[in-house]
Amino acid sequence: MRHFGHLADDVRSRLFHEQPVAFDRDSGTDVLATALGATLYSPATRPTLARDIRRQAARGVLSMVLCLEDAIADHEVDDAEHNLVAQLTDLAAVGDVELPLLFVRVRAPEQITDLARRLGPALRLLSGFVVPKFTEDSGRPFLEALTGAEEAGGHRLFVMPVLESPELAHLESRREQLFGIARLLDKHRARVLAVRLGVTDLCSAYGLRRSPDLTAYDVALVAQVIGDVVNVLGRADGTGFTVTGPVWEYFPLQERMFKPQLRRTPFAEVTPPADGVRQRLIEHDLDGLIREIELDRANGLLGKTCIHPSHVAAVHALSVVTHEELCDAQDILQQHRGGGGVSRSAYTNKMNEAKPHRAWAERVLLRAQVFGVARADVSFAELLSACVS
Repeated sequence: MRHFGHLADDVRSRLFHEQPVAFDRDSGTDVLATALGATLYSPATRPTLARDIRRQAARGVLSMVLCLEDAIADHEVDDAEHNLVAQLTDLAAVGDVELPLLFVRVRAPEQITDLARRLGPALRLLSGFVVPKFTEDSGRPFLEALTGAEEAGGHRLFVMPVLESPELAHLESRREQLFGIARLLDKHRARVLAVRLGVTDLCSAYGLRRSPDLTAYDVALVAQVIGDVVNVLGRADGTGFTVTGPVWEYFPLQERMFKPQLRRTPFAEVTPPADGVRQRLIEHDLDGLIREIELDRANGLLGKTCIHPSHVAAVHALSVVTHEELCDAQDILQQHRGGGGVSRSAYTNKMNEAKPHRAWAERVLLRAQVFGVARADVSFAELLSACVS
């Protein structure tokens, strides 16, 4: 599988200076964590789940979570488990079909053990499990169950813990929880693919909900938690993990309080003009999503939890490395190999300092490998237009 593989060859050639590389479920953890991109959540109760998975894969979705937790009601759990097992078994029987990275979000550790047993050979379709409300205490039995399922199934399984518990929201317990979680995850580092943020649950601890005109970073309490999570778990010194961006929970048209945040110019300059794409983004409140993705990146987050297919194209288009970023990253790493120093960027608009910018440059090159590098004259608007047209 590879990002933008659903686009025609000639379209990719026109858009990319360096095209995304192919990867599979056996690729390295750093590649898979970067490649998650827009992780689309789907309730496990959907009667057309297998068909939905194939359809979303054809549209460019490369990671999905099949949810047995908050996306379904308590009384639906048994039926959802039965449906999940039946649908994945049917998918496994189809044979060589290109599927996204698939994860199951469970409620309890014993679900991992039980589902692994019930899935049998179909377990090979799963890349792992998502663990909600993860804390140092609650997370340990989930990780033990994952280890058992991995051994029983005979193939690698990852965990993606979701940080969303009240203990993280509350200031007096946050520090202890974060360092406890860091110690626990470090012991299971090979099985941790990414750390996810459950902003909706964090807000619920205070009765908050952001509007589509605001990003997660406009909610001071949430911004503080995100900063602390990245501070402890997102370090670039080899001790950190990939931390993914919070969910954008809006997709229908809402009454707007503020002006749209998408400028007309980038869409008007595309050939042919993409004013219709811009209008659709605004109508679905995706201009707010785009701004939040940019803030995710600035705050050290990569990828995003998505609840609607319309969000995927924006996440992936903004994950593509620009030609300017590539030039900067290559120059910085070349300088670093030469002993460091400072130089003017190839685009002559910034300072590149080898030692402080090295970790950033390494992350850019990994993202370039997975999402590709846009041609110098290709804008985000053109990438997005190609994905949604």
